[in-house]
Amino acid sequence: MPSVGVKLYSVYFKFLLKHRLQNRMQNPHALDESSSSFGVTSRPDEESIAPSNPSFTDGVATKDIHIDPLTSLSVRIFLPDTCLASADTDFKSQPNKSRAKDNRGLGRKPNFDSGSDANQVLLRRNSFGSSNGGITPRGENIHNQSSRRNSYGFSPDDASVKSENGVYGGYNPAKNNCRRVPVMLQFHGGGFVSGSNDSVANDLFCRRIAKVCDVIVLAVGYRLAPENRYPAAFEDGLKVLHWLAKQANLAECSKSLGNTRANNGTDLRKSDVQRSVADAFGASMVEPWLAAHGDPSRCVLLGVSCGGNIADYVARKAVEAGKLLDPVKVVAQVLMYPFFIGSVPTHSEIKLANSYFYDKAMCILLWKLFLPEKDFSLDHPAANPLVPGRGPPLKRMPPTMTIVAEHDWMRDRAIAYSEELRKVNVDAPLLEYKDAVHEFATLGMLLSTPQAQACAEDIAIWVKKYISLRGHEFSY
Repeated sequence: MPSVGVKLYSVYFKFLLKHRLQNRMQNPHALDESSSSFGVTSRPDEESIAPSNPSFTDGVATKDIHIDPLTSLSVRIFLPDTCLASADTDFKSQPNKSRAKDNRGLGRKPNFDSGSDANQVLLRRNSFGSSNGGITPRGENIHNQSSRRNSYGFSPDDASVKSENGVYGGYNPAKNNCRRVPVMLQFHGGGFVSGSNDSVANDLFCRRIAKVCDVIVLAVGYRLAPENRYPAAFEDGLKVLHWLAKQANLAECSKSLGNTRANNGTDLRKSDVQRSVADAFGASMVEPWLAAHGDPSRCVLLGVSCGGNIADYVARKAVEAGKLLDPVKVVAQVLMYPFFIGSVPTHSEIKLANSYFYDKAMCILLWKLFLPEKDFSLDHPAANPLVPGRGPPLKRMPPTMTIVAEHDWMRDRAIAYSEELRKVNVDAPLLEYKDAVHEFATLGMLLSTPQAQACAEDIAIWVKKYISLRGHEFSY
């Protein structure tokens, strides 16, 4: 059984949530009319917000991006410092004399402070693929190129890993010397009416996932209800996937234009014009962290609670889009205790109706705030995963891991969905955690528990089957 602390906090949590929901249920029309399509993605009065931190203070750098000018849709990027592993590899490949002069051990990561001479050599190697006194294979001196800017707005000397204040700027993405890692889209929980991508709990969870899975996490700040009802949150999830595809295509286009070589004066002037066009268009729209380190061909979706419903919707739309999303490819998804429900109650919905944190009566109120009144039904395609006509056949769905908790009333419907996927030969493992409650691995007070840490590691083991470049060397 859950601990006494969890039980007490559950009572307090449900009391606060019920009070907030009742306030919103009293006059939902006024809320809808007073808000525009811009919407809200967080409620700072309800939870603590973690500021973004673009330096690797704890192994992960973060930044916030508002990606849609017409709505409040945003993403927080979590970039793990393992993206800098290529620099570590290049450092290890230097002559022993250079390593001794730098006074660092083979097992340690390089110090990226820009003041060290050895580091300057290291950065030149990473940016230009040469360490022969600053001379590139084309016979050009590196320092003579320092005033030339590439298509991302960085000069060659801007390839340093950190600036003076420790903020990560990014490598020169026009060069193929950056370690690229998979991209994971994460959708937070909160019953569609609360939660945010920049809350303290979600920030800590995404940092953990970015580290153990070795991925760039894009935590999606979708619009909340009742200011924006269905399908706003689902559309926002799909917009982020299309935005990721656009970023990849813009980066490739800008890179190809920015790398144009010139052999004579006329071609040089033409090259400068092309480069200026690339700078004007690409530098303002391409996200340098993704351009330098993101591999959209290995994209994973991860949804927490109601975020699982969004992730499943986005996965279905990605299957329908097919090559239209190139180079983005959704290779797997993880549904963590998804927010499924239906009109015909399951065994767990009867037995655990008054379970911890989110009981069934409260969740029905959440669905009433999220779904349009005229379309309200517990068998709505957004709520029930097994109703017919939700999208493409299940056999076309990507590999799907489902995580459920023993003391969660939603568990049976998630289990049934996982079973249906396995029936059509989709790799759909099901992990059930004993003595666990809804959001046991993502709720703030539970993040430090052994179960939460083990859950993150289990996700990493399975996900790496599909994001590894060398094959499925990770398995159970």
